Amino acid sequence: MRDFAPLSRREFCQLTAAGITGLSLSGWLDILALRAAQGQLKHKACILLWMDGGPSHKDTFDLKPGTRYAGEFKPISTSVPGIQISEHFPKLAKLMQHVAILRGMNTGVSDHNRARYYMHTGYREGQGGVIHPSLGSIVSHELGRPEFPLPNFVAISARVLGAGYLGPRHEPLVVLDPNRGVENLRASVADDRFNDRISLLEELEQGFYRTYRTPAAQAHHTMYARAVELMRSKEAKAFDLSQEPASVRQRYGGTRFGDGCLLARRLIEVGVKFVEVGLGGWDTHQNNFPRVRELSAQVDSALSALIEDLHQRGLLDSTLLIWMGEFGRTPRVRPDGGRDHWPQCYSILLAGGGIHGGLVYGKSDKSGAYPANDPVEPRQILLTVLTLLGIPTALPDQQGRIVPLFDGYHPVERLYS
Repeated sequence: MRDFAPLSRREFCQLTAAGITGLSLSGWLDILALRAAQGQLKHKACILLWMDGGPSHKDTFDLKPGTRYAGEFKPISTSVPGIQISEHFPKLAKLMQHVAILRGMNTGVSDHNRARYYMHTGYREGQGGVIHPSLGSIVSHELGRPEFPLPNFVAISARVLGAGYLGPRHEPLVVLDPNRGVENLRASVADDRFNDRISLLEELEQGFYRTYRTPAAQAHHTMYARAVELMRSKEAKAFDLSQEPASVRQRYGGTRFGDGCLLARRLIEVGVKFVEVGLGGWDTHQNNFPRVRELSAQVDSALSALIEDLHQRGLLDSTLLIWMGEFGRTPRVRPDGGRDHWPQCYSILLAGGGIHGGLVYGKSDKSGAYPANDPVEPRQILLTVLTLLGIPTALPDQQGRIVPLFDGYHPVERLYS
């Protein structure tokens, strides 16, 4: 009998580092296979750039020059005649032909956590006592390939929401620092010894599962199997930013957010379906203008480089980019130079993935306080995203029943039709 050394704590952590958990037992893999056979699923992906804290629309993409509380920043012209944005997005301004601006977003939710939940799921938090799946988990569930060795949902430097009732298989792999990637992907012992230990673990898992055929047991087994698959996969090299030239990383800005956007591009290239990259610091109750200036510079370099790279690599048409936060900031400037929460009207950006670039949809009133026309709610945006990704807008609920998403709402067809 072969003498197997027990798994060390480090190797145990290596097996769970990916954060990929059990197989969903909802039965929807068969439905996914059927839809794929019918040609209903498209080879598309999505990158969400989440601006945590709520960016000021009046100081980014909906400036109101010449009006009271217009702010310190000047508007500049873009590559599309008639569209102007903040002077602190000069690189993005040259790519506006790829970008659509929505200037009439409206949620009515001014609490950070509740608004974040609403924008990611389309539901108010606590509605019906259900934990709803976030957009990334829906994309993973519908477009993700079960045999793909990497997670179909990766979150980078983001306070991300999870899969809710869709199950642990569609939880995101969380990467805290894009420069470090997924740690502990390499075994601490030689390959043959590592393989021996994995074989022993598989024998133990199979024996336990034969005795206790429960969803929890199967989920436990699947977690380790997928973690080992990730450790052995060639696609895992996508997490290693050291393979990129220094000039490329500098073009993305040389910041953690820039590295996150570069990592998102690498993951999309190898087949990951949804990547969320977070940039915090937008909660500008004080020092609004210096902080927005600095954050805008980070976004300008990273987002423009991401658009250019996806375009040059032939991936922009199949990759939908979203830039958004949970709400905007007050039209009025505080005496201390800050702006407070303002969910009644704000701006988001969409690019690629079939979006008509060079377009402004919706308009705010003179002070940027309320939509003057074409207001848009989170459910409309999520339906638009799902439609562009080729995902049916009827999905399973927590009981596994197929129900329409956001009944009574419609996607914003002018953005793509």
